[in-house]
Amino acid sequence: MEKAAMEQLDRVLSEHLNTARETFQMLDQTPASSLEKVSWKEVIQIGEQVSKQATMVGMLYTGETPEIKVLEENMAAYFNTLQGILLLSHGSSVGAGPTLLSCIHGSVKQVVDSSFMLLQGAVSSYGSSSNKTQKLTIPQLVGAVWNACSALKKTPVTNVTAIGRAMKQAAVSMKDVLREMKELKPASSDSADKASIHDSTEAEGKSISDGDDDSFDEELGNDLSPEEMKIVHLTTSIVSETLAVVKELIRYITGLLLQESEGDGAISVDSLEKLLKLCQETGVQIDELGACLYPPQEISAIKVALEMISSFSNETETELRNLNGFTEDFGKACTSLRSSLRLLETELGCSNVGDLVPKLENLVVSN
Repeated sequence: MEKAAMEQLDRVLSEHLNTARETFQMLDQTPASSLEKVSWKEVIQIGEQVSKQATMVGMLYTGETPEIKVLEENMAAYFNTLQGILLLSHGSSVGAGPTLLSCIHGSVKQVVDSSFMLLQGAVSSYGSSSNKTQKLTIPQLVGAVWNACSALKKTPVTNVTAIGRAMKQAAVSMKDVLREMKELKPASSDSADKASIHDSTEAEGKSISDGDDDSFDEELGNDLSPEEMKIVHLTTSIVSETLAVVKELIRYITGLLLQESEGDGAISVDSLEKLLKLCQETGVQIDELGACLYPPQEISAIKVALEMISSFSNETETELRNLNGFTEDFGKACTSLRSSLRLLETELGCSNVGDLVPKLENLVVSN
């Protein structure tokens, strides 16, 4: 009897899951701009209903095992609500660019995934009175749904907000790399002595303990020559100046938020998306720069990264001018970056890098 009930529950759950997955696939497609946009507040409200449905599932397992009919009715109500949040979130993505669409998709996916896990856990726990551990996981699964629904309140609701947050995340990553660069140190006499002892020990065929190996690992990046340290310092300046340019971009985005709240003119989502992409691609090159500074330094890779950073400034200026967002402070930040690039070009002493600065020569500081 219990086996038949389990098979029936599995079949019903499978049907609900397949329907929900088909609906969720709609979120991969941007709705037509002619459709009426749904307010994200409606998504949050129906998210609260999902939380309540999850709570009801949890309550079914606080006492005796529920009747199969009760559990089936509960699942049907739950999936109806889940369908509602999927449809509303799709409607809320009218006019959304790739970044905002990704945020909406990610938030709703958390709700869907946690709900699937809860209902699958509920069906698996049905009739397993002897398996107390399995039933004890239900409250944890309910809590996961609550957290996912609560996170809907933190989801950005406009393109500007979504792009601004993504740009700040890129800046944070750049700051992390900058911090690591500043921690690089020149070789000391102590580290040189330890390296000599290490070589001598290996020559004698003696093994080194794991603890000794760890000590050498900790000194990674502390054995740069004076020449390598100079490149580190100059590269650190470039990363710092690049961050200053990104900060001016974020300042511009912040201004757009106020403009957007006041309904002051349309904002080009395509241009903002391009600015974000430039920023993120630069972050990748900053990451590459950080990796190249450890000895032996990879000069050829450093040149490629610098060229990308140069291109970033040039293209960013073009986009900002198109958006009427070019400011004197942005121009000053680019001028400082140009100066830092020239210094590293001189230090590297190779003509291949000489084409970096001319790309920035058209940057003009507005008066």
